[in-house]
Amino acid sequence: TTSETGACRRSQLKHENFPNVATESADRLQRANVTLLCEVRQGIGPWALIRLDDISERGFRIAWFPNCAPDMLLNIRLPGIQKLDARVCWQEGRTVGCEFTKPLHTYVLEHIVRQATIDR
Repeated sequence: TTSETGACRRSQLKHENFPNVATESADRLQRANVTLLCEVRQGIGPWALIRLDDISERGFRIAWFPNCAPDMLLNIRLPGIQKLDARVCWQEGRTVGCEFTKPLHTYVLEHIVRQATIDR
């Protein structure tokens, strides 16, 4: 019965969930340093030609987007890829960091990086 009591005690322990730092750091390491022109817009507004400076499966960094603010929803069109939805996460000076609403598939990211390399 001692082992049963010990098992009950162990199952009642509560653990605090911590963010997975290894995964977050890995995402930052997997950013592709590309420079390509893309089109970005907010809502149904006009498309603006913007320079994209890096991209990962989870998001991207653009050089500038007028009147943007954190949590603003954007549409982005990359060469050869369908329209994607994203959210502004941060802005530092004129640099804007965005997160895709649905992460890119690995093959889609590889295609974008290949196209950016070919276009240089």
